[in-house]
Amino acid sequence: MDRTYPHGVTCWIDVEQPDLGAAQAFYGGLLGWDFEVATPPDAPHPYVVATLDGHDVAGLGTTVGVGHWNTYVAVDDADRTVERARSLGATVVSPAADAGPGGRSAVLRDPEGVEFRLWQARRSKGAQLVNSPGSWNFSNLDTADVASAQRFYGDLFGWTFTDQGWATAIVVPGYGDHLQATTDPDIRTRQADAPEGFEDVIGAIVPAGARPPGWSVVLTVADRDDTAARVEALGGTVLDATENDWTRDAVVRDPQGAVFTASQFAPPDSWG
Repeated sequence: MDRTYPHGVTCWIDVEQPDLGAAQAFYGGLLGWDFEVATPPDAPHPYVVATLDGHDVAGLGTTVGVGHWNTYVAVDDADRTVERARSLGATVVSPAADAGPGGRSAVLRDPEGVEFRLWQARRSKGAQLVNSPGSWNFSNLDTADVASAQRFYGDLFGWTFTDQGWATAIVVPGYGDHLQATTDPDIRTRQADAPEGFEDVIGAIVPAGARPPGWSVVLTVADRDDTAARVEALGGTVLDATENDWTRDAVVRDPQGAVFTASQFAPPDSWG
């Protein structure tokens, strides 16, 4: 059964890079990804789907300038959501348009100027492997105005927000029920020790501080320190390394400038 994403749930990530071949070499070497070209041979802007163990995990596209990661939110109707976002103060960068048979997408900026993307799924449902080493974990929103961001995204997608100790979580009510009924029937048993309601969490909202506001991508890794060493060996840069009660993290810049976080799940009883 394909993993599916209800309206309002972040569903896909991709990285845009000036040199697509170099991007495949870096991420393939770092995370063990394989790659499949999703666009026709004569497409002016090629798009590649990264897979891990045969499952779609992320996309790679082309851009001019510095590389960057993008986060997509699943919607039932991209055109209608674009108009709703516009009415709430968002700016439309690219209106809703078909992306081949895979689905329909749009690019917007929220009232703070942070870019986010919409995905109305057809053939391509979104990431098919998550929360495993080498795959996507969360996308988090760094914002200079937490209250305003909560109002905008809450009104647009129906998100709620709760302090779960580790962060202010972004919650899609009922998402855990969806997972339990489809691809993850054991989710509540597996997350028995997690904060209450964690099965509905899709990310976190974080005061940006010195960081520029934006959506930041977190990728799961088996070992932060090993990943950091491989980043350097492959030509990337480790910008920061931190620990908290649940994870060991490294903020990484790839050789073409795209920044992401590599995160190792490490609850307290695993520390030694």
